[in-house]
Amino acid sequence: MMSRTLLLSDGASVRVIEAGAGNATAAPLLLIHGVGMRAEAWGPQIAALARDFRVIAVDMPGHGESDPLPGDPRLPDYVAWAARVIEALGLGAVSVAGHSMGSLIAGGLAVERPDLVTRAALLNGVHRRSDAARAAVLARAAEIAAGQGGIDAPLARWFDAGQADLRAQVAGWLHDVSPRGYAAAYRAFAEGDGVYADRLGAVRCPLLVLTGDGDANSTPEMTRAMAAMAPQGRAVVIEGHRHMVNLTAPEAVTAELQRWLETEERSA
Repeated sequence: MMSRTLLLSDGASVRVIEAGAGNATAAPLLLIHGVGMRAEAWGPQIAALARDFRVIAVDMPGHGESDPLPGDPRLPDYVAWAARVIEALGLGAVSVAGHSMGSLIAGGLAVERPDLVTRAALLNGVHRRSDAARAAVLARAAEIAAGQGGIDAPLARWFDAGQADLRAQVAGWLHDVSPRGYAAAYRAFAEGDGVYADRLGAVRCPLLVLTGDGDANSTPEMTRAMAAMAPQGRAVVIEGHRHMVNLTAPEAVTAELQRWLETEERSA
């Protein structure tokens, strides 16, 4: 596993973790984490999938060691950033998997830049929140922007009492994230659930949509609705897990990603 800095066409720097040599027939796999995390949040999947694929995990803008986006970015700005990342890698089209905010970026990429995406996986994504859920997430975005958003409430939603080590690891990432980068990404996440919601039917590549049955914000109903829109969509709900399912159920999530990566694309 190797960490390096990638320079984008606009001069921004992005930190990536790379592992695995892959093979000539499989597209590289790009992994995009969620708000407040960093590339290491994909640790179990990097270790397992690098045996068969070239795996690249990226720090989102304003997270880890990646430069923030300028101004007041919204979801399409993060999607355009991800496209620049793929172009800067110079590896051609990639398979892209995103978690939470990363899933919104991955879905937007599959819609806007199908030339760069061979397949997409949306883990714990959101899709047309209810009015109450939207109000709650926008209120949290305002708190975070004002420097008042604590981490205890999300950690309590994400982890069970018996997952103290994972909780502590994620808490460390949340403590270390740039307040500016965190606030900007959370605002885009809070407003982003409807940006590409009506366009997922245009995603013609294999689309995996996955969540945990205990994820109250990225619900099984959202997952099934998103998968049903795409011609090659497949919904997976992992029982007994919540929002950080790739960490709390790493073997199950990795197995689904492996199956997705090995799925042959059907003709449109």
